[in-house]
Amino acid sequence: VSTHQSAAYGQCERVALVSSFLCSLLIGDYAPIDYSDGSGMNLLDIRPFPRQWWDKMVNSCGEDLAEKLGTPCRSDKVVGQLAKYFADKYGFSPNCQVAAFTGDNPSSLAGFSLQPGDVVISLGTSDTLFLWLNEAKPTTVGHVFVNPVDPHAYMALLCYKNGDITRRYVRDRCVSNKSAPEEQRWKEFADLLRSEPEGNKGQLGVYFRDIEIIPFAQGEYRFDETNQETTSFEPAVEARALIEGQMMAKRVHAESLGYHVGQNTRVLATGGASNNPAILQIMADVFNTSVYTMDVSESACLGGAYRAKHCHARSQCSDADISFKDVIGSGGVTLAKAAAPSPTAVAVYERLFSRYSALEKHAIEMHQKAQSL
Repeated sequence: VSTHQSAAYGQCERVALVSSFLCSLLIGDYAPIDYSDGSGMNLLDIRPFPRQWWDKMVNSCGEDLAEKLGTPCRSDKVVGQLAKYFADKYGFSPNCQVAAFTGDNPSSLAGFSLQPGDVVISLGTSDTLFLWLNEAKPTTVGHVFVNPVDPHAYMALLCYKNGDITRRYVRDRCVSNKSAPEEQRWKEFADLLRSEPEGNKGQLGVYFRDIEIIPFAQGEYRFDETNQETTSFEPAVEARALIEGQMMAKRVHAESLGYHVGQNTRVLATGGASNNPAILQIMADVFNTSVYTMDVSESACLGGAYRAKHCHARSQCSDADISFKDVIGSGGVTLAKAAAPSPTAVAVYERLFSRYSALEKHAIEMHQKAQSL
């Protein structure tokens, strides 16, 4: 805009995100962009505290852009009171406080009531990982944000396009009765997973039915125990190669962002495939920690409510650094332990991670080669 529509850019007084724009409507004034949602713009220096716009980046995007963006703020800050219009029209208290708004993904982290060491794995149409990180290690894999509930920590987001759609596609290729009811096909798929040993006898697969986001590649690639590419697997081997590959990818990519499995690590599983115990067992074995299931709907909306409560508590308390956990606790999220890691399986997967990473890189090269033809 600053280059091709310079007149419009020059007349622009304020640049907002959707989150800060909606907050501005409620307070009747310009609301600041919060650290967490602002992290997703690739303009904020997320390392120091307090955070500021990175001069080199904003200056390359437009003249006086930092001034148009305004000073960013902590995500747990009260930014003003509800505008008189809303108080009069809808009966709110004139003293109603408004907390800084943030994006849907950071708000979901708050809704899940994550704690240090936690990882949420959402097994939906696409798969998504939310990670709590104490230190930032940005790479070209995934996204790193300032943590919305702890401004001194970080959150990471990993998104995979080949989630449940790919699992269903491979499932229907593996089961004996492709026209059987959905529940029966999933049961047979789970039986196939259990019929092969952990590690699949060294046979690995990379399954990108659709163009994947992490990494950018497409196609199906299968490798035997000697790393030689093969064109097909038996149904049980195929089923296990798919799920083991998906889970190893998640851990390998999470660790590239600085995530470490430790004593306090919990994997919280949600989404449709979290109802499959065989899939959750592989998840527990690969991550070497217990897996819990949870039922949280509309996590972003719930997170907004939790954050509002936390911000209000901070504004009323002499200890302004009262933590999100002190105010919200577990947030009423009910966790059910679904799987625990097998000691023998853990040793198997520890030996496979480096192989998987190398084979994923090979799959990327194969995709790039095919695209260049």
